[in-house]
Amino acid sequence: MFASLFILLYAAHLAADYPLQTDHQAKHKADRCAAGWAANLAHTGTHAATTALALVVGVTALDLPVGALPAALALVWIAGTHAVIDRRWPVVHWMRFARQTAWAQNGGAAHVDQTAHALVLVVAALALTTAS
Repeated sequence: MFASLFILLYAAHLAADYPLQTDHQAKHKADRCAAGWAANLAHTGTHAATTALALVVGVTALDLPVGALPAALALVWIAGTHAVIDRRWPVVHWMRFARQTAWAQNGGAAHVDQTAHALVLVVAALALTTAS
């Protein structure tokens, strides 16, 4: 069940982060102003919606035994952590801590960002698996 959940959550993540994210959201979601928070929260809402759809597919098409409360908690976890990671400062701080400043200047931040999101999804899939 873990593998099925992770694949569904990851597919939802990819859909929300790439084809469903607007240029405005991508450009402004880390801005330190009300418009930045609005872009971030709109993007996070897209993640919540696509993740919810993925979980519904898992329950209905794959007959995965995911309860409503665990699913809701997973959605909060995924959306909340996504909003924080996409503010970009956690990735910047991590890359400084890990002494990856040269890599950060050459496109590495996007990889660290996506790794952080994938680890969040692993935790969510594990939690959903053990809660069922």
